[in-house]
Amino acid sequence: MGERCCAALVRLLVLQAAWALSGGQVRYSVPEEAKAGTVVGRLAQDLGLEAGEAEARRLRLVAQGRRASVEVSGASGALLVSSRLDREELCGKSAPCALRLEVLLERPLRVFHVQLEVTDINDNAPVFPAARRNLSIAEFTTLPGSRFPLEGASDADIGANAQLTYTLSPSEHFSLDLQKSNERNIEPELVLTKALDRETIPVHRLVLTATDGGRPSLTGTMELVISVLDVNDNAPQFNQSVYKVQLPESAEVGSLVTRVNATDADEGINSEVTYGVTNFIPPSGRDVISINPNTGEIHLTAALDFEEVSVFDFRIEAKDKGTPALSGHCKVVLEVLDVNDNAPEVWVTSLSVPVAEDASVGTVVALLSVSDRDSGENGRVRCWVWPASPFGLEATFLGSYSLVLREALDRERVSEYEVEVRAEDGGAPALRARRGLRVPVSDVNDNAPLFAQAVYTVLARENNAAGAELARLWARDPDEAANGRVSYSVWDGGLGVGVGGAAGSPSSSAGMGWRPASSYVSVDAESGRLWALQPLDYEELQVLQFEVRAVDAGEPALSGNATVQLFVLDENDNAPALLPAAGSAAEAAAAALAGAGSESGTLWAWAAWGAPAGQVVAKIRAVDADSGYNAWLRYELCEPQGGKGPFRVGLYSGEVSTARALDEADGPRQRLLIVVRDHGEPARSATATLSVSLLEAAEAALAAGSSAASSSSSAVSRSAAGAELGPGAASAATNVWLVVAICAVSSLFLLAVVLYGASRWAPRAAVLSGPGPTTLVCASEVGSWSYSQRHSRSLCVADGAAKSDLMVFSPNFPPPPPGPAAKDTQPEPSALLDTVSGNTLLAIPFSFSPLPRLPIPWAVPVCSLAPPPGPESLVMLAES
Repeated sequence: MGERCCAALVRLLVLQAAWALSGGQVRYSVPEEAKAGTVVGRLAQDLGLEAGEAEARRLRLVAQGRRASVEVSGASGALLVSSRLDREELCGKSAPCALRLEVLLERPLRVFHVQLEVTDINDNAPVFPAARRNLSIAEFTTLPGSRFPLEGASDADIGANAQLTYTLSPSEHFSLDLQKSNERNIEPELVLTKALDRETIPVHRLVLTATDGGRPSLTGTMELVISVLDVNDNAPQFNQSVYKVQLPESAEVGSLVTRVNATDADEGINSEVTYGVTNFIPPSGRDVISINPNTGEIHLTAALDFEEVSVFDFRIEAKDKGTPALSGHCKVVLEVLDVNDNAPEVWVTSLSVPVAEDASVGTVVALLSVSDRDSGENGRVRCWVWPASPFGLEATFLGSYSLVLREALDRERVSEYEVEVRAEDGGAPALRARRGLRVPVSDVNDNAPLFAQAVYTVLARENNAAGAELARLWARDPDEAANGRVSYSVWDGGLGVGVGGAAGSPSSSAGMGWRPASSYVSVDAESGRLWALQPLDYEELQVLQFEVRAVDAGEPALSGNATVQLFVLDENDNAPALLPAAGSAAEAAAAALAGAGSESGTLWAWAAWGAPAGQVVAKIRAVDADSGYNAWLRYELCEPQGGKGPFRVGLYSGEVSTARALDEADGPRQRLLIVVRDHGEPARSATATLSVSLLEAAEAALAAGSSAASSSSSAVSRSAAGAELGPGAASAATNVWLVVAICAVSSLFLLAVVLYGASRWAPRAAVLSGPGPTTLVCASEVGSWSYSQRHSRSLCVADGAAKSDLMVFSPNFPPPPPGPAAKDTQPEPSALLDTVSGNTLLAIPFSFSPLPRLPIPWAVPVCSLAPPPGPESLVMLAES
């Protein structure tokens, strides 16, 4: 039986210990105003945890209700003071001031309740409700021993620190008596020790001093002004000295607080009592209640607010109507109960707007203050920002937040943000508040103007009017104000001007000069319209490439470029032009054979009677300054109506040949009218007159020999223009022409001997250069075309007879700006083929042999055969 009792007792003790641990029976105490870091207790050790187990099992503290101002050290498991402890703020007059804390321990999860008592220190001095108190005491009728209650001082501390003692300044008529109203409060009473004599001393001035029980002690004083009167001898008496009332702060105005009652032992008018309130603690209570002077009922006259005042102390005075009137006093304590009637409040204490779009992440935009006037769970506030980006909230300290930038801003995407800060308390039901902020974003010049196209292709017909609008350029700058205001200009630092013809050749540069793009076009600085400053000429300018720059007005200014390629379209504004006769000896001979009455401007040729069909007698050459189809020429022979002549002309070659065998019936001379037309719209034309003399075989041979002698003695290169004389058939010889031929041959022979001797003994130059312009003519069996703006150099070797010709290609690049050049200087022979007008030349040697049956050596032109030709397909042949 005894063993069972012992076992049951052991089990009971174990259960009690387990309940004590799980039920939170760990208690600590700490004095208020303890410094942060002060060790309150070894919590892990008191909970029975081993060393290191507190950190491993994540021992942590969960505060309940009020801010605990303590924390658990993760390393040591000790309970530490984390912030300032003010017992009066935490608990007011409540004693003891105990904070209930929850301690969580994981693996397994356990909850411990810890009670932390904050002990009081003497940090508050006693305070009287008023610095001065007036009393009226009747003389003689007020017997010695009469008592007059005084308002005691209050001390925010508790315990011994709030135990007040009172002392009165020395007086022969009064003494001080202390009465305990309860176990906590002592009320001083003024006791009359000697009858008063108003005629001797009408007013008594005393000082009441309150001293608390702290160490060191603190004091407070109040002045007593006692006026001596002659009246009543019985004062009204209340049935309770203290009335205690509790009301929720939601009580309506007009509600009855309580009713006080006092009686007076006197009779008649001296027993009639009126009520009034004499003292209000705090003074704001004056507006909270009112008392009915006749019935003693106290009613609310204003709404209660727990957050402003939680306890009101009123002194009620009951005064009779005697002369002098006597009064009695009681105290009413009104305690206000808290309800969740205050929504959180969000205040913007500082706002820095606008925010620059290049502001760094973490920039503080605004400082906010969040508070809830309720207490406990009703006053716990949770805050967040909506929308969640690009801003966020960071807590700085209790109730203060910073609105910071979380993401980079882009004013061109979002120029202004509407941000809302939201707050919610922990009451039931929860109350919410919100505060809207407008955050504009200021612009910085971070975007350069951007053209809609990187390259603009503009087509313009030649002969346009000066001032004609060619195109409209537009660049977009998403910045605002001056940062987005764009101005346009032509940039002469671009690729320059592409000039038609042999671009960059000396003759072209000397003829035109280097002209910047701004001399051809202009752009409106505001609208971006591209204007032509002068009429454009395709024969002078084919392609103009330049850059247009768009610059904003920001600081620093940003710019963007666009390339403009202006292509000039050819118009058929040039008629074909017949190249003039070169004045060769053969042509002169043909004209002489034709007779003295020949017409000026007529082209001459001869043909022998009996020449077979297809024999070429002449070649008509013409040039058209236009290009493409506008410069593609065709040749037509105007024949008399009703008959077909003995000659025909090549449609595209311009070669005049016999259509059939010639006989005497064709007469001694044939006059041919040849029309040269281009393929333009509308077509333009030119007319050439060719006079063909029909000769005997001997005359033709004589003319051919005379022409050969003249050609061999002449040092002038043959021109590629005019009418080429074909071989004539043998004609009848006459004495006149025989004498002329013999004289001519003899003269030419003597001239050739002299020139040969001079060339043998004269100093020789390695290379001779002739810079004169050569007109390009390209011919084939399918057509002929020419390009009048091309230029070339004729090169020949002085040593020996020329056996090859040199074709020179000049790349079509814009010429450089012309600089001063010496007119009399001659380039070195070694550099002659390397540089011509600053451009690279491509030299290709060609060998040619004279055609059979032709006594005069002549060159065969070479050209691309694909019509219509472009500038890049033209080839130039220079004869040596």
